[in-house]
Amino acid sequence: MRPTALDWSTENCTVARAMEVLGERWTLVVLREVFNGIRRFEEMREHSGIPRQVLTNRLHMLVEQGVLRRVPYREPGERERHEYRLTEKGFDLYPVLVAVREWGDRYLADPAGPPVDMVHRDCGSPVHTHLTCAEGHEIGSPREVATRPGPGAVPSKGRAPS
Repeated sequence: MRPTALDWSTENCTVARAMEVLGERWTLVVLREVFNGIRRFEEMREHSGIPRQVLTNRLHMLVEQGVLRRVPYREPGERERHEYRLTEKGFDLYPVLVAVREWGDRYLADPAGPPVDMVHRDCGSPVHTHLTCAEGHEIGSPREVATRPGPGAVPSKGRAPS
């Protein structure tokens, strides 16, 4: 049986568009640093080990994409520099980072366990990602999710949808 997804174009795929922003290895590492409160270039470079030019490029791209914003600061006797703060668009990526961490903890952690725990500030319980539908139903497995054409779907070229 031919998958119905083949009837629809991927030219305007939002997953592909998101990966244009997030798909390079160091991008999520930069976001990890900023989410953990490391906002200054030299601290970020030192803590993450990202090469200087790579970090410069990633920060520029994340600012250009509206994920981060530059905020000036000046240490006494120093020139003005910038630190990087999350925008709303950036904060919306937090569940992505949590999901990537959970996957890494499950499949890639050292035998001693994960290096970081994420906990709810109020109660101290571990934080996890989970799927729910708009009606509030918990989704226990990806097999419970179906994809279908959305309002922006465009038929594949040369083939009418079934």
